[in-house]
Amino acid sequence: MVDTLLLYISAAPDLQTERDVLGRAVTEIPVTLAWRILQSPLRGEPPDLEAVAQADLHLLVLGGDIRAPIGLEWQVARGAGRLPALFLKQDAPRTPAAHAFARYLGEHFTWQAYKDNLDLRLQALKLIAGHILERTVYYALSPDELERLRDWREALEAGKAAQVDETPGGAGGAGGAGESSLIFSRERYVPSQGVLIQPGKGPTQDR
Repeated sequence: MVDTLLLYISAAPDLQTERDVLGRAVTEIPVTLAWRILQSPLRGEPPDLEAVAQADLHLLVLGGDIRAPIGLEWQVARGAGRLPALFLKQDAPRTPAAHAFARYLGEHFTWQAYKDNLDLRLQALKLIAGHILERTVYYALSPDELERLRDWREALEAGKAAQVDETPGGAGGAGGAGESSLIFSRERYVPSQGVLIQPGKGPTQDR
């Protein structure tokens, strides 16, 4: 049983909008879990390989280019016995390196194609919600919380979920510019730092 879900997002700098959309999307999921969201470094810092190896969920998103440390993050995840969910941007002109990486992984695993940021958000939310629903005891969901999550996911499947602002740092979510973040819920935590989600208010970021 845990109170925090560790989500790792592997994506190159050319996908800053996607990074931001994914980092903010988790605030829409109606659970009281805290979120630890880590992303591939943008400015040459070393990645958190321990987090890669221990991530509850790992999303690898490929657009037009593949850069360090995406390949290293993939290798560490696989070495730890974990399989990241693979998302491939449709119709993106790719560098030779990105094309080779996509083809190599595609020979052994399945890419989930996405056409735009809204499509990526919906696919990711369905994946994350399904992951939590399969592990309700592990994440200590209450009966009411479980019912809310099931109803929310059904609405998502039916295309009734609200759309969000897809611009970096836009309304409706936490973080900005594809940064790593911590998101806490008051119902399980009274944190001294991070993002505090309050009813009727957007979360605020403390980095």
